[in-house]
Amino acid sequence: MPPRADGHPERAYGPYRSTALRAPQQPLVVSPPSLTELAAPVFGARDVAPIDADLTRHHTGDPLGERIIVTGRVLDGDGRPVRHQLLEIWQANAAGRYRHEGDQHPAPLDPNFTGGGRAITDDEGRYRFVTIKPGAYPWRNHTNAWRPAHIHFSLFGTAFTQRLVTQMYFPGDPLFGFDPIFQSVTDEKAQQRLVAAYDHDVTEPEWALGYRWDIVLDGAHATPPDPDGV
Repeated sequence: MPPRADGHPERAYGPYRSTALRAPQQPLVVSPPSLTELAAPVFGARDVAPIDADLTRHHTGDPLGERIIVTGRVLDGDGRPVRHQLLEIWQANAAGRYRHEGDQHPAPLDPNFTGGGRAITDDEGRYRFVTIKPGAYPWRNHTNAWRPAHIHFSLFGTAFTQRLVTQMYFPGDPLFGFDPIFQSVTDEKAQQRLVAAYDHDVTEPEWALGYRWDIVLDGAHATPPDPDGV
């Protein structure tokens, strides 16, 4: 299939097999958005506690693995901060396993790591998570299929019509070239917008490595979505 001009993935991307079952078979019908879709959701400080953004503190003990800080800004297509908006993340543990009944591959679960968190952007559109660097994992899409280390992000923006579900990757991963989800983003510059940058200024001595990843909700430099939306 010819690549999209904006580099974003097609809803049905052959090498990513599950998209064939989930993509619409007929042209989409565009209906005018309602007032609720244009003006909601709205989140306040009381909806999310500070501990929700530190995935290493959700249990009585410390999780196993490499502690990391992930921070950045959420922006609109004109570079303006998207303030007071909800981000949700979910990820595998350091061994590459999700705490989910559907994940039964032979990697250990971590009793001190659930893998989900959320945060609200501040007045400058900034967010910050403390977590554990996830491991790669097999996913049976094709022979010897492994997902690169990644964190799933869900953002609501300023309206339901702006919702973005995407994935953040780590620099220099050798699995990029073998992963059809990453390769479904056909433009190299758009691919790089999915990869966080190591930031030594974010790193905290003797405690956690730091990564910076900005997210753009719309426009020519928008962060590409997950082609499967999950």
